Amino acid sequence: MAVIDLSTFPDAEKDLEGYLDSICQTHELDFAAYAGTNPVAQTFHGVVNYPSEWREHYVSQHFENRDPALHVASRSVAPVDWGRIRGEPAFDTIFRAAHDYGVPDQGLTIPVRGPFGDIGLFSVSRSCSAHEWRLLKSKVIGDLQQAAVHLHDHVVQSDTLTSVLAVPSLSSREVEILQWIAAGKSQQDAAEILAISPRTIEVHLRSAREKLAALTTAQAIGRAIARGLIYPA
Repeated sequence: MAVIDLSTFPDAEKDLEGYLDSICQTHELDFAAYAGTNPVAQTFHGVVNYPSEWREHYVSQHFENRDPALHVASRSVAPVDWGRIRGEPAFDTIFRAAHDYGVPDQGLTIPVRGPFGDIGLFSVSRSCSAHEWRLLKSKVIGDLQQAAVHLHDHVVQSDTLTSVLAVPSLSSREVEILQWIAAGKSQQDAAEILAISPRTIEVHLRSAREKLAALTTAQAIGRAIARGLIYPA
């Protein structure tokens, strides 16, 4: 999937729901939702494309405080299929009510962890058989994980205070190495260009990944580009 760059939209905050709609259309999903916490502002925020009646009912019943799809995923590093939590009293209560609004109980929630303790939770769902769901999930999980990171990073950066805090202090060497890797050079190439050892390259990359709260070098490069720390090749 080609990820939509939300930061280029003139009214990015208002178009988040449109982004969720595009994900659903691309991957044949019924609904998508994003929920996140901001540890700086001590706020809880979210955007969904559920029916408005279900949104209102969900909030009025304070389901966010006991929704196991959110709470289990917030403690996980891997996507949580709702099949794992089906049968829990809170899950049954919430999705019994959701059924009345046409919201299915077949779905998953993908957690994303940011550099300041912030957590984003990206959920998608579809009404289909368990077999169809397994096939669909295996086909789209990679794209959905990328979309989850992109969406969370955008939301975090859109908050003025968090945006200021979210610019990591990378060393000049870390920036230099990330820039070479972003340009398509291997770690060995970068070591030769900079006249340092491959082990030193890896040490700097590991440090950059930690500062950017990235699991992979590719993710670190993406976040460094998004923050204007390096430039795309």
